[in-house]
Amino acid sequence: MARVKRGVTTHARHKKVLDASKGFVGRSSTNYRIALERLEKSLQYAYRDRKVKKRDFRSLWIQRINAAVREHGMTYSKFIAALKASGIEMDRKVLAAIAYDDPASFGEIVKKAQAALA
Repeated sequence: MARVKRGVTTHARHKKVLDASKGFVGRSSTNYRIALERLEKSLQYAYRDRKVKKRDFRSLWIQRINAAVREHGMTYSKFIAALKASGIEMDRKVLAAIAYDDPASFGEIVKKAQAALA
C-alpha cells in the first residue's frame, strides 16, 4: 500500500482554525494549539450568549416600558395588568419601541389601559 502524506490536509485544518481565530489577542490568533482552545471556548460563549441575549433584551424592554409608564403615573406591573384587562395584545418589544420612538402614541396606549382599570 502506498504511503499517505497528510501535510495538505493538516495545513488546511490549521488554516481553518487560524482564520476563525483572527482578531484574538496574542498567540491565541497565531499559534494553532492555543488558537484551537480559544476558538472552542469562544464557540461555547457564543452558544451560551445567544440565549443570554434574549434575556438581556427582554430586561431592556421592561426597563424602557417602566420608565415611559412612570411618566404617566403608573408602574410597570399595573400597566401590564391593565393591558391584559383592556385586551391590548402587544409584546414588550413593540411596546418598548413605541415608548422610545413615539411617546405620544405610547401615551394613548397608557390612557386606554388606565380606562380598562377604572
